[in-house]
Amino acid sequence: MNVNIQTVRFDADAALIDYINRKLEKLSTFHDRIITVNVFLKLDNVVHTIKDKIAEIRIHVPRHEFFVKSTSKSFEGSFEDAFDSIVNQIKRKKQKQAA
Repeated sequence: MNVNIQTVRFDADAALIDYINRKLEKLSTFHDRIITVNVFLKLDNVVHTIKDKIAEIRIHVPRHEFFVKSTSKSFEGSFEDAFDSIVNQIKRKKQKQAA
């Protein structure tokens, strides 16, 4: 599984990168043929002083691609929501294949 984490308009600290990598290690329990995982962390360019944090996850498996985008006030929260959604997508896809 090839993991690629990209940040847009900011530099992520080591704690955030470690947190994301720890969560992504759990993906192999849901799908055993994951080829690449791309994580994009972005700051929403809003005029307000508090900017929303966006997390996007794109997972490529043979003959299929999963994509999720989530927004909240923290990168951890955005990533957590996106991670839960993409795990649900993977589970639904595997159930359809099994049926």
